[in-house]
Amino acid sequence: MSSWWRDAVIYQVYIRSFADGNGDGVGDVAGLRSRLPYLAALGVDALWLNPWYASPQVDAGYDVSDYRRVDPLFGTLPDAQGLIADAHEHGLRLILDIVPNHTSDQHAWFQEALASAPDSAARARYHFRAGRGVDGSQPPTDWPSIFGGPAWTRTVDPDGKPGDWYLHLFAPEQPDLNWTNAEVRREFEDILRFWLDMGVDGFRIDVAHGLTKDPAFPDLASREAGGMLDAALDDHPYFDRDETLAIYEDWRRIADSYEGERVFVAEAWVADASRVARYLTPARLHTAFNFGLLGCPWDATALRAEIDATLGVLAAAGAPATWVLSNHDVIRHATRYGRRSHTSLADAKRLYGTPVDHALGERRARAAVQLINALPGGTYVYQGEELGLPEVEDLPPSVWQDPNRHYADHAGPVRDGCRVPLPWSGGTPPFGFSPEGATAPPWLPQPAEWKERTAATQEQDAHSTLSHYRALLRTRREWLGRGLGDGAPLEWIEAPAGVLAFRRGEVVCYANLSDAPVKLPAGHRVLIASEAVEAADGALLPVDASVWLVAE
Repeated sequence: MSSWWRDAVIYQVYIRSFADGNGDGVGDVAGLRSRLPYLAALGVDALWLNPWYASPQVDAGYDVSDYRRVDPLFGTLPDAQGLIADAHEHGLRLILDIVPNHTSDQHAWFQEALASAPDSAARARYHFRAGRGVDGSQPPTDWPSIFGGPAWTRTVDPDGKPGDWYLHLFAPEQPDLNWTNAEVRREFEDILRFWLDMGVDGFRIDVAHGLTKDPAFPDLASREAGGMLDAALDDHPYFDRDETLAIYEDWRRIADSYEGERVFVAEAWVADASRVARYLTPARLHTAFNFGLLGCPWDATALRAEIDATLGVLAAAGAPATWVLSNHDVIRHATRYGRRSHTSLADAKRLYGTPVDHALGERRARAAVQLINALPGGTYVYQGEELGLPEVEDLPPSVWQDPNRHYADHAGPVRDGCRVPLPWSGGTPPFGFSPEGATAPPWLPQPAEWKERTAATQEQDAHSTLSHYRALLRTRREWLGRGLGDGAPLEWIEAPAGVLAFRRGEVVCYANLSDAPVKLPAGHRVLIASEAVEAADGALLPVDASVWLVAE
């Protein structure tokens, strides 16, 4: 029998935007616990929670001040224990986000480091370096922060004079840890055991490719640094280094010592699928996000090339694929696909704020999720995509909270647009996100037109995107082992230009990305389709639609 994680459907809970239980306008553990029946009914196998640890919330919880405490914004440690138990009762596994590349500058370790001497043991947990230039006023390297500006900030010594610099690949409030330090390694191994002992089923590893740095600290010089994906080059001084892989061998031994198949999934923005595979040996991590589809346009040739490349490399590593269309860091795919011919993530960033055909985007999004759920491996659902939610691209500057906006030296899109709180019910904001009578508005404003997209409204409509997701995941579960999920190889079927067609066991999938309807093979019946398809022989699959067939 296949391990559960090899073909699981995992739902990403961006906790501050999922459901508000106490009426303060921010999602929390209580709100999530109240919506577990909804998630179980959706048909997912597990939940991945974005960070809920104690944090100043400079970067929405990815700046952790205490890894063993739940932030009061979200609840308490007993609340967390209750959620783990409740999720398991609903048949849902729970995966936490672990943030090992950096801490908050409010973490006790970093505060101790600031108060300590330059060569102290406290500072050795981080990357402190003397500045360049006669007076040390220049950063130690030319490395840029992912959020814009330099990746170094200068400290002030206790006597008030300028001191050494510390490294932060993200915001200045997120100092990078030094993973050559044995104390850092021991601390995180203990943090893993703390939560595994509490019953969590695994961890998503934030910036999994970024833990170790070149000890020579060379300049990037002419090499492009760019963002997370652009920086994934061979022999990079701080991304995707060989030394990082040994850390995960230690972590895997810890996970394997627990019952119940506890797992890791890596957020590894690296150059290509072959680099991802290095993280996925049986002695290292179980899975990694396949981000390739984020960069793919709505084009059959491009999608097939990415699917083939991913499956080929991961099969050689013995690891399953993990397909992703959206998450909390990228523009929602219903919006990306709604810009007609400009549908890759790069296009979406370049054309941010230009007109979107929302009906087209939602139609393509439904076809895409049906396509990826027919592929070998597992999939992730980003909260709200099951409601067909688009990116909110007109948030006023007064509500922006993403540190990309505070620190970036460019005018690119913010991530707040994909993080707007979910609409559950009712005709006006907060659409059931907060309890009845709550006076605090949601932490990001919801569009008034989302009244048509609430979960309650879509549950009453058999043709809604929510109804499609429920039927799709139910059908997928019924056909695991008979063609879908892990195991059965993918066999491409000859099809017209612009059409993806393949067989997996007993199931045949067609996805029509061309500009004309395509005739389906005779002698098959429709299991499920993203748009209406007649069940008769020789039926036509509409444009921008996917279907699963089985032989009569």
